[in-house]
Amino acid sequence: MMKPLARIALFPFRLVYCLYALLLFILGMLCVLPFVAFFSFCRARWGGNQIYRVCRWWDRAWLALVGIRHQNIYESRPDPGRQYIFIANHISYLDIPMILRAIRRDTIRILGKVEMAKIPLFGYIYSRAVVMVDRRNAHERSRSVRELKGVLAMGISIFIFPEGTFNETGQPLKEFYDGAFRIAIETQTALQPILFLGTYDLMHYRSIFSLRPGRFRSVFLPAVEVEGLGIDDLPALKEQVYRLMEGALLRYGAPWVDVEGEPAARRG
Repeated sequence: MMKPLARIALFPFRLVYCLYALLLFILGMLCVLPFVAFFSFCRARWGGNQIYRVCRWWDRAWLALVGIRHQNIYESRPDPGRQYIFIANHISYLDIPMILRAIRRDTIRILGKVEMAKIPLFGYIYSRAVVMVDRRNAHERSRSVRELKGVLAMGISIFIFPEGTFNETGQPLKEFYDGAFRIAIETQTALQPILFLGTYDLMHYRSIFSLRPGRFRSVFLPAVEVEGLGIDDLPALKEQVYRLMEGALLRYGAPWVDVEGEPAARRG
């Protein structure tokens, strides 16, 4: 009985906090917008790098002001002078700012869903910062793959959520799409798996108004090399990375994982 009553009592405070966080987000977006507009007219590589730098400042300031702290944990530290295809699990809207806090380099481009570009003002920044994909359209999927390969050819790393969208299965991970692994093999670029932990607790995927302050972590697992692999090796590579990330999520106690039908976050 106490838990529902406590939630009801805390609701006004959580609502004020979420509105405060939303206001700060909008103010930050308005500050960043002119810089993004300017850099979008610059040379593609340099201008894109500056857009990521500005967005990282915005991201860092917003997280600090709303009381969200971040920590990187390195089981294996990526080589700062090397390109990677970064991949991570996807469980919350907070995973997006997590990318910018976890991967501390400007030479990176993110694959993102085209639907996000429809959001007023934010969509403009989003469309200048990410490689957009419409997974419902085969032609658009092919275009995004070509664009990501072009990014790698410029010496820039890329980031992909191999699950494609939020994992609502109660399992550590959803089934992976082939894209990241196909690109890795075809460009002979190592995969760098990352676990995003804590975002599920700080903002549930069902509502942006579930946001609360706290701590989240990103865990860098050992890079997976693809040198010498061919396209026939894609299923085995995808399975290898899936098992690596699944095992690590269980080891770190991912709170969304079902045990006998009950999410870990609700147990105890």
